[in-house]
Amino acid sequence: MRILEVEDLKKVYATRLGGQKVEALRSVSFTVEQGEYVAIMGESGSGKTTLLNILAALDRPTAGRVVLDGRDLASIPEGRMAAFRRDNLGFVFQEFNLLDTFTLEDNIFLPLVLAGRPYSEMRKRLVPVACQLGIDGILKKYPYEVSGGQKQRAAVARAIITDPRLVLADEPTGALDSRSTDELLRLFGQINRDGRTILMVTHSVRAASHAGRVLFIRDGEVFHQLYRGQQTTEQFYQKISDTLTMLATGGERQ
Repeated sequence: MRILEVEDLKKVYATRLGGQKVEALRSVSFTVEQGEYVAIMGESGSGKTTLLNILAALDRPTAGRVVLDGRDLASIPEGRMAAFRRDNLGFVFQEFNLLDTFTLEDNIFLPLVLAGRPYSEMRKRLVPVACQLGIDGILKKYPYEVSGGQKQRAAVARAIITDPRLVLADEPTGALDSRSTDELLRLFGQINRDGRTILMVTHSVRAASHAGRVLFIRDGEVFHQLYRGQQTTEQFYQKISDTLTMLATGGERQ
């Protein structure tokens, strides 16, 4: 079942004085099926962040549309947008975005608290998620008391505890060391196999090689895409690396 449809997306920004316009996205179209694990790659300035912000309903496109689970994001009133994001989208950020004055448990609970869920329901949801992510023993600790990898696992728990339709990850391994990166990618693979749909923006070939499909953005357009198929992670890594080299050297669309 199709969970996300992006149709002919365009985004044009005006400079501060309004004298010049910058086309960040010119014609982006793709779909994501429920349960897919998709990575988006491209050089700095290619439009990845702009695209992610629009998919996260943090920005509006100049033209085109985004449909999540059958609902056009443009049809959602501004006053309902925060609730829509909270109920349908899970976010994992490079810098974790945890509140230092909250325990990990309270950080994870935050979207449920904002949704007005009772404490009994929050506890019921937390236990299996915390066990799955291996943080059940550190929930009473504060972010400054744990490692980067543990912070990111808490951030993943916060992202999935609401059972979102789509998990959006923005450079989720960017602030992690090699060991923590491997652990996070293993967990992403596990929660994807559990049926969660993941869309990840990343510069890391290593991270992208764990996805099932990679979209490459160049000059505000989807330039190329790769499917993992039956390839091993190592084989897919090499294929992604070759494609990025092609992008960097001005190769033709395939």
